[in-house]
Amino acid sequence: MRERAKRKPKTTFLSGAICLASLAAACLPARAQSPDILTSNAANRQELLVEGAKKEGAVVFYSAMIVNQALRPLADAFMKKYPFIKMTYWRSDTEELVAKVNAEVRSNNQLVDVLEGTGVGELAIQMNLVQPYHTPMLEAYPKAYRDPKELWTPTRVSYFGTAYNTKLVPPDQVPRTYEDLLDPRWKGKLAWRIGTSSGTPLFIANLRIAWGEAKANDYFNRLAEQKVVNFGSGSARTLVDRVMAGEFPIGLNIFAHHPLISRAKGAPVNTALHDPVPATSASMVVAKNAKHPHASLLLVDFILSREGQQILAKAEYFPARPDTPPLDLVAPVVPKNAGVPENFITPEDLNKYTESSQAIWQEKFR
Repeated sequence: MRERAKRKPKTTFLSGAICLASLAAACLPARAQSPDILTSNAANRQELLVEGAKKEGAVVFYSAMIVNQALRPLADAFMKKYPFIKMTYWRSDTEELVAKVNAEVRSNNQLVDVLEGTGVGELAIQMNLVQPYHTPMLEAYPKAYRDPKELWTPTRVSYFGTAYNTKLVPPDQVPRTYEDLLDPRWKGKLAWRIGTSSGTPLFIANLRIAWGEAKANDYFNRLAEQKVVNFGSGSARTLVDRVMAGEFPIGLNIFAHHPLISRAKGAPVNTALHDPVPATSASMVVAKNAKHPHASLLLVDFILSREGQQILAKAEYFPARPDTPPLDLVAPVVPKNAGVPENFITPEDLNKYTESSQAIWQEKFR
């Protein structure tokens, strides 16, 4: 499917959309739920999935993954493995994905079967648009990456750090800690993303969880004096591009691997990791009332398998599966490789802290 042009990030977090979707879901006529196959642990589960998927013949996947790098290779490999299933996909950012699902629910015209992205699954769960599912593929994943309620599974991990322009920030002045960001020399020269849960709310939530509310609040008061620029005119990648161009010497809470990819092409940019490094996982959910439950589970299994995770690794993502390493190009920003502690924030905690962290941003930084 054609990749859509990006829209400007919203400065709200779709709380209104969530309420509308929840109300709409409650008011719509009841539809037939997916069969027990979704939670089946039967010995012949694979045979049942294949038999059912042959009758369904299709699966619809909504994701925040990049089309050419990940979605198209995933679809090609999946349909080669299961030629009797036509996989279609739609790609966009978190806010647009949620808005599309919201619109489908309100119009009683649901198309999506499986939904994936950082922050996407949590919002869908909050909107009561998902259903539990079981996959034996999770046996290869750490417990920290699993949901006890079986509402989501992890697809890829994201690590966040600070991007800096290597021409504007000398090696001996690179901020190595969060405290270093308070240096007066950086006043008015720091920028961070607003309008998305993986931007300012994640930066704030990470320190609240790691340090406790009192210490974190004191830090935010001092950081506010730095007059951090609120960047809301593009994606996380766009902020890194602006740092590369010299518009901002430093960009906070960017995807840690983006500068490494550009640096390898000769761009004047690099990544610094701070203790603790916030880490999140993109979550994958099966939509309630999914029209193709058998094909949905085959797709879930495929994405979580080594074959699927290797496709994500080639797409320069960090596979969530421990036995599938990332590319050497981006491996240096994996916290354990860099020797910097990681703070893995579960999808539930990301959802739990986003609204209150957004309120802190509005009070101190807007």
